[in-house]
Amino acid sequence: MEKTSVVTVLRNPIDRVFSTYEFSVEVAARFLVQPNLTSVQQMTGHRHTTRTNVVDEGFSTLPNLTSVKQVTGRMRTTRTNRVSTLNIWPWKYLVPWMREDLFVRRDVRKLRGIDDIKSSDPYNMEDVLMPLEKFINDPIAHDIVHNGATFQIAGLTNNSYLENSHKVRHCVQKYKVLGKYVLQVAKKRLDNMLYVGLTEDHRNSAIMFANVVGAQVISQQMASNATGEGAANMKSEQSSFFPDTELDNNDQQNSTSDKKVAETASTKNTAKNGENMTVGKLMEAYEVCISNLRVEQARRRIVSLEEILPANFTKEARLQVPEAVLQQIRSLNSLDLDLYEYAQDIFAKQHREYTDKLLAVGALENMFGNNLWKLTMWTVLLVLLFLFLLFENARREKTSKVKI
Repeated sequence: MEKTSVVTVLRNPIDRVFSTYEFSVEVAARFLVQPNLTSVQQMTGHRHTTRTNVVDEGFSTLPNLTSVKQVTGRMRTTRTNRVSTLNIWPWKYLVPWMREDLFVRRDVRKLRGIDDIKSSDPYNMEDVLMPLEKFINDPIAHDIVHNGATFQIAGLTNNSYLENSHKVRHCVQKYKVLGKYVLQVAKKRLDNMLYVGLTEDHRNSAIMFANVVGAQVISQQMASNATGEGAANMKSEQSSFFPDTELDNNDQQNSTSDKKVAETASTKNTAKNGENMTVGKLMEAYEVCISNLRVEQARRRIVSLEEILPANFTKEARLQVPEAVLQQIRSLNSLDLDLYEYAQDIFAKQHREYTDKLLAVGALENMFGNNLWKLTMWTVLLVLLFLFLLFENARREKTSKVKI
C-alpha cells in the first residue's frame, strides 16, 4: 500500500490577512466592467447552465451515442484546462461577498454624484471599497480568514467535508481557551509532513522542495512521457497555476497569445529535456516560470484595480494602517502566529539538514573528485573479498575437524 506524503507552505499570518483582503478585492473588482450585479449573476448563471444543460436534459437532444461522447469529452477538456478562482477555497466565499460590496458602493457613489475620491489610503477608502478594519471584524472573516492556516491544517475550515468539523470550529471560535487543542493537532500534523516551507523564504523553500519532492515528480514525469501522456499532463498542471474568473473576457483575450506561446515553448522543452530532467534543471525551469508569473500577476492587478481607482495596494500603503488595526489582526490570529513560529523552527531544521547533506556530499567530492564511483566499486569488492575469506576460513576449519 502506497503512503501518501503531505507538504505545505505557511505564510506570516499578518501578511496573509493583508493578502487575502487585497486579492479578494482585486478579483471582485474585475466584475465591475459589468453594468450591475444582476448582469453578473445572469452571466454566471448562463455559464453554469451552458456547462450543465446537456446533463440536465439527459442528452435527449443529441442524435447518437457518438455525439454524447464528443460533448462529454469537450466538457471534460474544458473543466481540466480551466481553473476558476471562484472554485477555489477560500475565494469561492470571499470574492462573491466582496463583489457584492463593491457594486453597492459604486451604486451609492453614482446616487450621491461622487466622482472625486480624496482619500489616499486604500485600506480605508470607504466610498470605494470595504475598509480593512470592517473586513477583519466581519463574521465572514472570523469564520474563514482568521486562524485560517491552523483550522485548515487541522481539517476544520468551512470547506471541510466532515459535519462535525464545523461544530468543532464554531465551538473553538466561541470558547477561545479550546484553541490550544486545535493548535496541538495542527502542530502534530506539521511534524508528520514530508516538507514544510515558508512563503517569506520563497527561494530556499523552493530549493528544498525540489530536492525533497522533485525526484519523485521527475520519475513520475519520465514514466508519463514514456507512455505519451507527459505533454498533456504538463499542460493541465500549468493551466492550474493561472486561476481566473471566467467573466474576465477582456483580460483573458489579452493574455491568450502569451499563454499559447508559453505553453508551446514548455511543451517543446518537455519533449526535449523530459528524459534528462534533474533537480537542477527543475529549479532553472522554476526560476523562469516564477519570473513570468510575477510579471503576469502584476499586470493583472493593475488592470483589475483600474475599476476602483485611486485604490492601489502597495507595501508603502500598508504602512499607513494604524497600529490598533494591526494589533487587532494579531489578536484575531493568535493561533496562526503560534503555528507560524512552530513552522519556522521546522523549516530551520529542514534547512540545516539539507545544508549538512550538501556539505557532506561536497566533502566527498573534494576528497575523491570524479573517482567517487571507483571508491564505491572498490568498497564493494573489498566487502565481497572479506566475505569470501570468512567463508573459506570456516570451510577449512570444518574440514580439519572432520579429519581428526
